[in-house]
Amino acid sequence: MVVDDQAVVRAGFAAIVDAEPDLDVVGEAEDGAAAVRLAGELAPDVVLMDIRMPGMDGLTATRLLTEGRGAEAPRVLVLTTFDQDVYVHDALRAGASGFLLKDALPEELLAGIRVVASGEAMLAPTVTRRLIAAFADAAPAPDPELLESLTPREREVLTLVAAGHTNAEIAGALGVTTGTVKSHVNALLGKLGLRDRVQATILAYDLGLARPRRTP
Repeated sequence: MVVDDQAVVRAGFAAIVDAEPDLDVVGEAEDGAAAVRLAGELAPDVVLMDIRMPGMDGLTATRLLTEGRGAEAPRVLVLTTFDQDVYVHDALRAGASGFLLKDALPEELLAGIRVVASGEAMLAPTVTRRLIAAFADAAPAPDPELLESLTPREREVLTLVAAGHTNAEIAGALGVTTGTVKSHVNALLGKLGLRDRVQATILAYDLGLARPRRTP
């Protein structure tokens, strides 16, 4: 489902998605309220969500679509402009599975949809670090005792996840198999009560396990 207050933007995204044999646009919404209503009727797997819209914004809609729904919630992929949108960090906290810049290439958009549809998080490492760096300072600090349940290896994996590394890259860095990394990721998500790698990344930054790379 595509959610944006500009009809031309919605039509453009929908055309890109519908051209793919394995993807279908089941609905379009012009604001957050319409998105929540339609999602209840259409049960989309993925929602492309603009943030800044009149009426109910994308942040509120994301929270309503995901909060307390567990695996039944749609995967929300936030569409944003990095230099203007100060709500991205909050959107990730509200339950979004990742984000894309609005000027992303069509192949990047399609890849992002497929990634979140598969249950993973859409983390573009360089942009993710910059966004979290910009907004994490205003977030309430979590309890450091959360990490006490993790093994040293799980904590190491969490740090690498927060740096934006894939399972294959983490496996190479640690000298283990990708299956082992996946097991560690699943274990730490379960212990910390997190839904996906996006939430794990935010927690790692908030706890000081990861530090953004400041750009000039």
